[in-house]
Amino acid sequence: MADNVKDICNIFFDLEDKYKLNFLEIQGTYPWQLIRIFLYYHITGKKKLFGSAQQQNLSLFDKIKSFMPFIKNSILYNPFKGNEEKEILIFDHPRKTLFQNEYKDIYSYFLVDLLKGKYSFEVMESPYLNKHYAKHEDYIKYTDRIQLGSYAYKKRNKIKYSEKEISIISEIQEELENRFNLKVDLFTIITNHILNYKYDYKKYKELFEKRKPKMIFVVVAYENKAIVSAAKDLGIEVIELQHGTISDYHLGYSYPEKTRTFNGKVKEIAYYPDKILTFGDYWINNEVSPIESENIIPIGFPYFEAQSKEFMNKNNKTNKIIFISQGVIGKYMSEIAYDAAIKLKDYEIIYKLHPGEYMTWRENYDVLNKASELDNFKVVDNNNIPLYQMFSESEIQVGAFSTAIYEGLMFNCKTFILDLPGVEYLEDLIEKGYVCKVTTGDELVENLKTFKPTKYDKNFFFKDLDEESLNKLVKK
Repeated sequence: MADNVKDICNIFFDLEDKYKLNFLEIQGTYPWQLIRIFLYYHITGKKKLFGSAQQQNLSLFDKIKSFMPFIKNSILYNPFKGNEEKEILIFDHPRKTLFQNEYKDIYSYFLVDLLKGKYSFEVMESPYLNKHYAKHEDYIKYTDRIQLGSYAYKKRNKIKYSEKEISIISEIQEELENRFNLKVDLFTIITNHILNYKYDYKKYKELFEKRKPKMIFVVVAYENKAIVSAAKDLGIEVIELQHGTISDYHLGYSYPEKTRTFNGKVKEIAYYPDKILTFGDYWINNEVSPIESENIIPIGFPYFEAQSKEFMNKNNKTNKIIFISQGVIGKYMSEIAYDAAIKLKDYEIIYKLHPGEYMTWRENYDVLNKASELDNFKVVDNNNIPLYQMFSESEIQVGAFSTAIYEGLMFNCKTFILDLPGVEYLEDLIEKGYVCKVTTGDELVENLKTFKPTKYDKNFFFKDLDEESLNKLVKK
């Protein structure tokens, strides 16, 4: 039975090998590459391996209210407006973080600082929860126009599959349902993704032909396959900026079968960037990456570098534990934290919620309401205190598979990982002895003093910004 992330990924890899899925063409696209990460989350959701993300959903009123700004943004900040050519386009992350008194994309802002005054460029910004949070600048255009058009296109159009296409999709659907023991509406999933892709590909190709960029940077390339595909078809280099944890079990990056030969012709993974800029040397295993090691370039994580400096050399406070919550595992983690607080009365427990949990934790986590009444327990549901300050003040961190785990390691926090779905993402850290895996509050208490982590090179995870390598890359 596929009851954990590792098993599910291995079934994906097995089916990909059996049916040549990553190289299967339907309706002029590679649909498996389009749906791969979505289908993974769809199946893990149906399997209830992860809880809901807990973040506040938009109400119908909010959605209706946001429609007019979409129209306004499509007119005022239309990416097709004007005839100027741009050397570089940046597709940033929709979610923005308050940094240096402004809302910024923490994964790409440093590029803007590098390019200003030296190169012609534009930033293409997508809305987050139907809003734009960053301060608008002349070089920023919004993708609302394309998103609206894609929505309308999908409503107006259908796909007529050939008998051969129907047969192969049906066969794959049947095998998915048998292997995972659940229902999967593969036709609807594939149809929606193909329609989205076809419209987006056409519009982004138009945009790139108009702007004529030499280089495109994108955050989360696996969610922007039409951008990657259109650019590559026009001979434009596509470079992805790392935005989170990458492992052998992250289906946005892990492709054990990189190529497949058909009639003497070698096919590669089509919708994948040419290069990836990583936080450090640690992150991508070349054995499962579709691109070669020379195209995986560690350039650092400037946001972490800037934010952590003032806290990095402080001495960690003893007897203080920080729990790093995530919505999908929050209910289980909150119970472990409550149990630990009761048994460890000499320890101060800090429960740091994910921003998506801030508004809803009192309704969703009954145990945290009880825990808040304890003298040694504090719930943090805001950004008033920087996370890196909390790491610098903590002796121990407990988490699941958040990127914040690696950031805590940079502050010498003794680290415990909860044995939950997703623990596979940190398998390497566990095997190397950098962190300790625990299942219960009792196991956490038992290992607090006895676990001695293996020494590690911090720069391996997050190096300082390599401006020389970045400048060389852009100058090309």
